[in-house]
Amino acid sequence: MGKRGSRSQSQLLSNLTKKQKKHLRDFGEEHPFYDRVSGKEAKPQICQLSESSDGSNSESESESEPEQVSGYHKLLASLKNVSEEEVEEEEEEEEEEDSVVDDAEMNNESADDDVSVEEETATASTKMQENVTLSVDPEGQDGKEPPGTSDISPEEFTDAKHESLFSLETNFLEEESGDNCSPKVSQDPFVQHVNKELKEKEIQAVATNPKTTHQLKWPILGQIVFSSKFQKLETFKPPKDIDLKSLHLQKPLESTWTKTNSQFLSGPPKSNSSFTPLQKELFLIMNSYRDLFYPERTALKNGEEIRHVYCLHVINHVLKANAQVLGNNSRRRSQKLGVGDDDDFRDQGLTRPKVLILVPFREAALRVVQLFISLLEGDSKKKIIVSNKKRFQGEYGSDPEERPPNLKRPEDYEAVFMGNIDDHFRIGVAILQRSIRLYAPFYSSDILIASPLGLRTIIGGEGEKKRDFDFLSSIELLIIDQADIYLMQNWEHVLHLMNHMNLLPLDSHGVDFSRVRMWSLNNWSKYYRQTLLFGALQDAQINSVFNKYCVNLQGQVAVRNVPLTGSISHVLVQLPHVFQRMEAENLASVIDSRFNFFVNKILPQYRDAVMSHTLIYVPSYFDFVRLRNYFKKEELNFTHICEYTQKSGISRARHFFLKGEKQFLLLTERFHFYKRYTIKGIRNLIFYELPTYPHFYSEICNMLKATSRGEEATWTCTVLYSKYDAQRLAAVVGVERAAQMLQSKKNVHLFITGEK
Repeated sequence: MGKRGSRSQSQLLSNLTKKQKKHLRDFGEEHPFYDRVSGKEAKPQICQLSESSDGSNSESESESEPEQVSGYHKLLASLKNVSEEEVEEEEEEEEEEDSVVDDAEMNNESADDDVSVEEETATASTKMQENVTLSVDPEGQDGKEPPGTSDISPEEFTDAKHESLFSLETNFLEEESGDNCSPKVSQDPFVQHVNKELKEKEIQAVATNPKTTHQLKWPILGQIVFSSKFQKLETFKPPKDIDLKSLHLQKPLESTWTKTNSQFLSGPPKSNSSFTPLQKELFLIMNSYRDLFYPERTALKNGEEIRHVYCLHVINHVLKANAQVLGNNSRRRSQKLGVGDDDDFRDQGLTRPKVLILVPFREAALRVVQLFISLLEGDSKKKIIVSNKKRFQGEYGSDPEERPPNLKRPEDYEAVFMGNIDDHFRIGVAILQRSIRLYAPFYSSDILIASPLGLRTIIGGEGEKKRDFDFLSSIELLIIDQADIYLMQNWEHVLHLMNHMNLLPLDSHGVDFSRVRMWSLNNWSKYYRQTLLFGALQDAQINSVFNKYCVNLQGQVAVRNVPLTGSISHVLVQLPHVFQRMEAENLASVIDSRFNFFVNKILPQYRDAVMSHTLIYVPSYFDFVRLRNYFKKEELNFTHICEYTQKSGISRARHFFLKGEKQFLLLTERFHFYKRYTIKGIRNLIFYELPTYPHFYSEICNMLKATSRGEEATWTCTVLYSKYDAQRLAAVVGVERAAQMLQSKKNVHLFITGEK
């Protein structure tokens, strides 16, 4: 009988799926959805209950009578004997299945958001309760919805398995770490920054104080401008050598950084050669908690080098901040606090997210997370815990076969648009010293990685019911990487984000106000926020964001190198360049002045049929729409291509322009940025405005040689500019020639011989 019974149990166990086994192991019974129903009608069974079955004296009877074990419990006991390796394999496979389900759900309109609003509004103080409620409700719904989220789909990702592991409120500093996790009070720049106390008078004086500036020249960064609105302006020179111990890196970064950064290092590994010369100067500024604007980050040259160094700064900041909280948790637990002692434990903001990294594509987010894992793991044998890693790789990775093999584009295009180029995403990351949790709810995350569009859809606008921006209230470190690409996406999303940074939250989110720093309670967080801005060019809109929204009390550092040679030197065709200067009263009137100047002075010269095959390059989409409407109104013979044009429309426009059936072709800069098509048939070129990217000027000019049929003598190139285009003009013609052109106030004729 015993063998037969065990055989039947093993038979029953083998018939169960992995999800059924997990449910049986967790709840002691099979899920009712998977009940096996026989086709035969079951005969009713009459069960006689004892008089004491109501439970009043069941305890006394249970002591005398042996407990009868049900079949389910026997089956459950056999499940518990399964090896831990098999259980882990089952859980990994279940995570894969869940990730597939999540992908399908995210494609639905009802489950549009990556991060659940219910999860985002979940407070840190209720994390331990979530473990209990989620074990009862597998869907992750505890029956309580925050206000304003009743119409939001609850089918979002939850991770109850690692909830208690990543909760700072319920964790304490590990004994093995000792005092190494708590930063030094006297010398650590992190502690000096967060503990620095501002006075009310200093805050009031910021609005009226003039910005003091000081210029220095560094070996690698070049011309640097230090500025601050606070009275004290401290500048420093980079030392020749750097000792890792002097940087106050949190463990285990001292040992993992050298290996993670080894691909950029040359020569034998030394303590002072863990950084490249560029990284050394950048990290010194970052580690001083000053705002930084570096406009020379390019995908081809130093993009990955810069990403490595700011990821090091991010992990160093988060580990120190979390270690401070965990250390204070241990101190509070080990001693009884008296009245007024709570001020010694102010170590956090109004919400938990403390770092926001803005990147344009999912590929960049994937590389950032991979760097986080490398920095925490290094070459140690112990692998760190990375929850939801498979799901992350599936959603943020890319398939090489998706890219057409015959696609030929410039090298900079390949470097920017490699991998997954989806620009709508956001993900929360929670970090402890030996573990990373991906897809953490926003209010349980330390780091937020997102695109401007991904944040814009959750921040919302005025009057929208479903909007939330409280998670931005306590951001201490903001990194805007590849800022120039946002000019090609939608710069309004960046401005909208900056307007919602470090505002007082509308809800408390379960915060312990006795642990919140005073400068955060006083709504002074923006004066303590460090902003790191990286881009590929000097642009007026990027400069405006840095000057307006970066008010760090430590001051600002901007790299201001001027281009000695412009991109016009890369034009390979013999072409006369005519730079037409237009006058504008102020910056607000430039748009109208340019349009009127083009319509009245430039366009009449090209209306003649002799001036056919004229390409008009328009950087702004709004200017493109205005010109298109004017051309339609005047019934000019033209065609147009923009970033929204269908593929068939692009082919027709290119064909008509090449054959001369259309005299004008309007082309937007964003189309050229995303497609890089070679437009054939150009004989006359008009730059309605100087390009945003300097190298686009030479690329467009070099398109004339694509259909060279002996018309080189009739080629023309006309460029419109004003005194407000000084930065773009200097990037095209060089700073010395640009200064002469802006001072002369006359049209300039340049002739390029075709020599590089």
